[in-house]
Amino acid sequence: MPPFDVPEGDPFGPHNLPYGVFSTPGSPERTVGVRLGDHVLDAGAAAHALGSPYASLLARPTLNPLLAAGRTAWSDVRRALTAWVTVPAHRETVGPLFHPLSEVTLHLPFEVADYVDFYASENHARNVGRIFRPDAADSLTPNWKHLPIGYHGRSGTVVVSGTDVVRPSGQRKAPTDAAPVLGPSVRLDIEAEVGFVVGVPSELGRPVPLGDFRDHVFGLCLLNDWSARDVQAWEYVPLGPFLGKSFATSVSAWITPLDALEEARVAPPERTHELLPYLDDADEEPGGYDLRITVAVNGHVVSEPPFSTMYWTAAQQLAHMTVNGACLRTGDLYGSGTVSGPAERERGSLLELTWNGRDVLELPDGERTFLEDGDVVTLSAWAPGPDGVRVGLGEVTGRVVPAV
Repeated sequence: MPPFDVPEGDPFGPHNLPYGVFSTPGSPERTVGVRLGDHVLDAGAAAHALGSPYASLLARPTLNPLLAAGRTAWSDVRRALTAWVTVPAHRETVGPLFHPLSEVTLHLPFEVADYVDFYASENHARNVGRIFRPDAADSLTPNWKHLPIGYHGRSGTVVVSGTDVVRPSGQRKAPTDAAPVLGPSVRLDIEAEVGFVVGVPSELGRPVPLGDFRDHVFGLCLLNDWSARDVQAWEYVPLGPFLGKSFATSVSAWITPLDALEEARVAPPERTHELLPYLDDADEEPGGYDLRITVAVNGHVVSEPPFSTMYWTAAQQLAHMTVNGACLRTGDLYGSGTVSGPAERERGSLLELTWNGRDVLELPDGERTFLEDGDVVTLSAWAPGPDGVRVGLGEVTGRVVPAV
């Protein structure tokens, strides 16, 4: 099918146009691409051929120059791309610059600067509290409703979708063990999340207010925060996640610009505690996003977490991340935290789905409590778009391979 003739209702139609970085078999050089249906447009070559003033931002091996260019450039480039793939007069020039998606190699789309992961789903936090603190009066920690809890991760182990994930090794100690042992994790888990990609940096010492969220954040992607639960349980007191999280974080090869998700914006859940002014979004534009996520293990759907239930928004997370004066850098990535809904089939981690291994998941290829070597985990999602058309988010997939 010709690249312009995208079927009606295709979630990767001209209303979407996510950005990625690709190479072709004939050339190892990487360049910015834009997805249309099952094709990829060489955005840099198209910009050059059509005399775009933004050609220098698009003919690059990474999205970082475009990310740093700012909101005006983001909007101008998006308008131009939409015209290039929809206006018939451009077809002769742009048509030869498309490549079938099946014939290109997709790469990590941006150079990750810093990586932060949050804990923003009340359903997930309450489930974790009930699992590990069953006798507590409140399943939430005292600070949870007052600030977005998070931790700094390891940016160097963020990998693109399709990259194998080596089962991590580390210290683990079960409650009944006399001493810790070193070995491969036996409780390897996933966390279905959404990642937000920062474009414009901020000044050191100057917090970023809620209202400036869209001036700094370029877009979002699906994210899998792989987790070694046994390693995490032994190491995380008193300083939090470390080796149980830092071995791999998978992200989509496609970054969906926020401008493609206008119809998906929704109000977050009702706040039950008064917020400090820097987090109070009562008078701000709706900060939530209606993203419908699907989690599959070996092709079998195990969960469908709704992102619209997230208590803390991406704007609040950004404001909290910088309130102490920490600066943003182009390429910063921050994860939403595990997305879990109120229903059992809406839980975004195996920890919750199996209630820490108490229950089993029945899969066509056998039972699971946590991941086995060879298992393939796939996150996919869509959001409401214009005129009832869905906006597709690039999927995230990863296969577990044995520890080295």
